[in-house]
Amino acid sequence: MNHWKKGLGFIVAIFMIAVLAACGNADGASDSEQEETGTENNKKELTIGQINWAENIAVTNMWKVILDEKGYDVKLSVLDMGTTMKALETGDIDASLEIWLPVQDANYLEQYQDSVNFSEATWFDNAKVGLVVPTYMEEVNSVEDLNEHKELFDSKIVGFDPGAGTMEVTEQLIKDYDLDFELQQSSEAAMLAEINEAVKDNEPIVAPLWSPHWVFSQFDLKFLEDPQNTFGGVEKIHHATRQGFEDENPDVSEWLKNWKMNDKQIGELIDYVESAEEPLAGAEKWVGENEELIGEWVK
Repeated sequence: MNHWKKGLGFIVAIFMIAVLAACGNADGASDSEQEETGTENNKKELTIGQINWAENIAVTNMWKVILDEKGYDVKLSVLDMGTTMKALETGDIDASLEIWLPVQDANYLEQYQDSVNFSEATWFDNAKVGLVVPTYMEEVNSVEDLNEHKELFDSKIVGFDPGAGTMEVTEQLIKDYDLDFELQQSSEAAMLAEINEAVKDNEPIVAPLWSPHWVFSQFDLKFLEDPQNTFGGVEKIHHATRQGFEDENPDVSEWLKNWKMNDKQIGELIDYVESAEEPLAGAEKWVGENEELIGEWVK
């Protein structure tokens, strides 16, 4: 009888050890797997604001790929331009990768220069903004020609996101040239769809656009002359970060300052991202093919 009790006690002890081991590793992960998970959980999180513009989607996904490979956990937060600036001010996002200066986003620079860090470094130095029409509209070559042909356009300029700096500059352009036109608000996708339909049917259309943009490789469009220079000349694209970001993330801050792209590089990146099933997949392909260039930024 005593031998039976001792045997039972031994079995119970073994059972309890097994239960405790299971409780200690309830998800069934090995110790090495748990260590790996712990390392992943300790990755430094970064949040980058993304605006639904073709080049912005391209570069934010590109930097997500680059920084993920460097051991960061990067989230992309989709916002409009106005909300992006407020989120930088409050620290809800860490960075915005597209600030056009000296003209397009000058209002945001003025409003937030004391609460947001606008980098002096630029990643694209040959940007252009203005009103465009299809090249087949031979009689319209300047903003000053628009009123004379307003019936062709139904007195409307097809615009995109409200709050975008270029939309505000376009409103100023209408005042500067006393245009008898109304600027329509929509989205970049809707604006591009209207351009597509107009060009397909050889119809008139006028819209604010910017370069770099894939649309110029898709359609024959021309910028209208802007004698009063309301849109400005050459624009440069900067990035901005929340206050304190540079001190907390000196490596990433330096990498962003080293970042430079030309027309061919940004055009190819946008094409890869636009043609992929998922933007991230297109960015991953481009990053994989441009390791030498990226190495110059993240050295």
